[in-house]
Amino acid sequence: MRMILIPLIAATLGAGAVAIAQSPSNDRAAANEAAFQKEVQGLTPGKPTDCIDTRFNRASLKAIGPRLIYRVGPKLAYVNDTGGGCEGVARGDALVTRQFTSQLCRGDIARTVDMTSRVNTGSCALGSFIPYQAN
Repeated sequence: MRMILIPLIAATLGAGAVAIAQSPSNDRAAANEAAFQKEVQGLTPGKPTDCIDTRFNRASLKAIGPRLIYRVGPKLAYVNDTGGGCEGVARGDALVTRQFTSQLCRGDIARTVDMTSRVNTGSCALGSFIPYQAN
């Protein structure tokens, strides 16, 4: 009986530890989603496109979770869901890409670099760009 009880208790404790460990990531995901919704408030998503022109005047870049947001102006932003790896942009890291044209495209590899130490902090593959425009 003792041989059955010990693995059962260990499994119960392990399941509780997993549930506790998942709670902060759920909170972070909810906070990221709320921040994203605030960022694109008043904008309507359009049809995804594979490439965007990077010759924008005054374009800004922001990261919220795995999403990169290229804000072109108050009425247009492009959102790219990278799937993760480039979250360092949110803490001030630079996004470095290799471009041979004036466009960023789906499938391009980007990396993040700490501006102070010049150390690579992450990398990601760009997904499709979804335009968010004002109505």
